[in-house]
Amino acid sequence: MSKICQVTGRKPSFGKTISHSHRRGNRRWTPNIQKQRFWVESEKRWVTLTVSAKGIKTINKKGIDAVLADMRRKGVKV
Repeated sequence: MSKICQVTGRKPSFGKTISHSHRRGNRRWTPNIQKQRFWVESEKRWVTLTVSAKGIKTINKKGIDAVLADMRRKGVKV
């Protein structure tokens, strides 16, 4: 499963981990990605999305229909 949110577009970010003695190593911060099913009442079907925790909050706030309309406007096939 790819670590990219379909709603917000969040993806892993990269940086350095620094120890107490300031030795540096590479690390990666991954977003909290979940595979979630949503019922779309207007289409009478389930839609499965790969979303981050913030994407789930966005869907709860705006509604699944508004979020799907934004995604389709951007050209994402749902």
